[in-house]
Amino acid sequence: MLLCDIGNTSYHFLEDSKEYKKNVYDFHPESVSERVYYICVNTSVQEKLKNLENWVDLSVYVNMEKYYTTMGKDRIFAIEAVENGVILDAGSAITVDVVQDGIFMGGFIYPGVKAMEQTYANISPALAYSFNFELNLDKMPKNSQDAISYGFLKTLQSEVVSYKLPIILTGGDAQELQKIFPEAQLENELLFHGMKKIIKEADIC
Repeated sequence: MLLCDIGNTSYHFLEDSKEYKKNVYDFHPESVSERVYYICVNTSVQEKLKNLENWVDLSVYVNMEKYYTTMGKDRIFAIEAVENGVILDAGSAITVDVVQDGIFMGGFIYPGVKAMEQTYANISPALAYSFNFELNLDKMPKNSQDAISYGFLKTLQSEVVSYKLPIILTGGDAQELQKIFPEAQLENELLFHGMKKIIKEADIC
């Protein structure tokens, strides 16, 4: 089975247990002859795929009444993979979604690690630090790097832990966030698990 998550810059493929990426600017989807099950947030790529019968858009098989209309497909398919938990997708933005008994309860969007570091640097060059993920969040900081780290990380940690549900981390900065959520499950293929679930439920394989 060939799965593909298409973003603004890349095609992210999963073929059985093998992952690989192709650049959206020089990859030609018509070169693939086998059936591909995909989701896509890139509107220009979506237009290309409409005329390719072997590329199957999985988003049409999702019950969108469970979600809000402007919600990203990547968030939706990650949620579809979870029965109970708080999902943190740590990319250019950090999305936090709460799922209970398979029902999406709501979620919020937080600036990503790099975006928040840049925000502090924009305030003053004296605040141009990278975050200290090793920080003890049970103690008040006594230096500038720890002060900005605490302001960002403690707020996020406190909100996520308050739901008292299993925490699932995914995305590029997931390993860093695991340092403040040591009990969390790291799941880099969460979105693909959601895609497989939809394929099985829709019986389209």
